[in-house]
Amino acid sequence: MAGQVYVISHPLVQHKLTLMRSKETSTSGFRTLLREISLLLGYEVCRDLPLSTIDIETPLAPMRAPILDGKKVVIISILRAGGGILDGMLEILPSARIGHIGLYRDPKTLVAVEYYCKLPGEMAGRDAIVVDPMLATGNSAIAAVDRIKETGPRSIKFVCLLTCPEGLRTFHEHHPDVPVYTAAIDSHLNDKSYIVPGLGDAGDRLFGTK
Repeated sequence: MAGQVYVISHPLVQHKLTLMRSKETSTSGFRTLLREISLLLGYEVCRDLPLSTIDIETPLAPMRAPILDGKKVVIISILRAGGGILDGMLEILPSARIGHIGLYRDPKTLVAVEYYCKLPGEMAGRDAIVVDPMLATGNSAIAAVDRIKETGPRSIKFVCLLTCPEGLRTFHEHHPDVPVYTAAIDSHLNDKSYIVPGLGDAGDRLFGTK
């Protein structure tokens, strides 16, 4: 399988993911868990962000101290369910810029169709973190990253709760340079392109729709 994949196996991540998978978990519970697990995923995703040093003064002495290098991080949410991950990540990256890409999956062709795109200006020099709870067929993720690459960011990472071998394979056939961070790689896609065992439709469970 081409491309880098990082499975975040932290016990708290896995515990919260199990609760999210359960069909007994309420909409409000699912929403809270998604925010909490997203904060933990964000911590891992930011582990290798580059640092530079600046001169500051503490109450006791001047010093050179580390600070994130380059322009502000951009968190790009794939609508609609990506907003659940965005909320959690903003707790540890409150100054991040935010972008949104609206995509829906054509029910017949399964091709991702874009209906909205709003990204910050001057993406060059920024580190983009693309978020969507599920990387299933990979088509939405591919379309989103295609669009983001047009803006020339310094780096792109893709973050999801769940994925599967088929989705990873398809995504990295198109974007082998974009690492994927996930809490789990599940068994397979079913004939309706849902991840199995998965957790159902993340958007429906997040917003209480069907």
